Amino acid sequence: MAGVGMKDIKRRIKSVESTMQITKAMELVASSKLRKAKEKVENSRPYFNTLYDTMRKISRSTKGLKSQFTVDRDTGKKGYIVVAGDRGLAGGYNSNVLKMAVNHMDNQKYPVIAVGKKSMDFFNKRGYPLHGKFSSGAESIEVAEIHQISEEAIALYKSGEIDELYIVFTKFVSTLTQEPQIIKLLPLKFDDEGATAKSSLTVYEPSPEGVFDYLVPKYIDGIIFGAIVESFASEQGARRTAMESATDNAEDMIGSLQLKYNRARQATITQEISEIVAGAEALK
Repeated sequence: MAGVGMKDIKRRIKSVESTMQITKAMELVASSKLRKAKEKVENSRPYFNTLYDTMRKISRSTKGLKSQFTVDRDTGKKGYIVVAGDRGLAGGYNSNVLKMAVNHMDNQKYPVIAVGKKSMDFFNKRGYPLHGKFSSGAESIEVAEIHQISEEAIALYKSGEIDELYIVFTKFVSTLTQEPQIIKLLPLKFDDEGATAKSSLTVYEPSPEGVFDYLVPKYIDGIIFGAIVESFASEQGARRTAMESATDNAEDMIGSLQLKYNRARQATITQEISEIVAGAEALK
């Protein structure tokens, strides 16, 4: 009986060792992807900041700027771009961002542009109107695909199907910290809008409104690209942490099983010695 127990323990040790090899490999892959993703995050931020500053400058220096992208249309019709991952095994990365999106919708099923397989599956199963399904892999996503997401969102806004556009994604803070966030994309509001407008020597052709409206889609492109890059880095950070934790747990489990195996082996040896001694006593 003890021999059978020992065989079962050895089988479990081998199984956990195989699992640990997989989690360790996934941890290393996530670490490699995370390094590349962090570089993209750092490189994408200056582009977004330059566009934002340019539009803010136009808005502040042009009295009575009239643009379809800045007008409030308070009808309560919202739309969302929700960025999640294509795969699981990343701790609470996917569930956290999807939960934030649903909570912000306040039990209303607004139009959704889903970026990432997990986002597609989540909203599709719950009957949300999907206006786009896209991959979330920042390592392979093309500029044309980013522009396609932006065009779909802007088309919904221009048609009046939605009056507010939000993007929900996960901001990369550090390898151990990722924060789900919501940014309101449209209508555009600037953080210093209440400041006194300053005259500008810059001449915008054909007009400030024309330049502003031309830049808005590029600005939206930049935010979407930045959100996808931030989310991808966050996903790799979360996966690396989850796989590191799984590897540590596997090591602890192997240690515990090894201890059980040694105890069972010791008990078997002790039992065999006892049987030998008992047999020798019986022959006297």
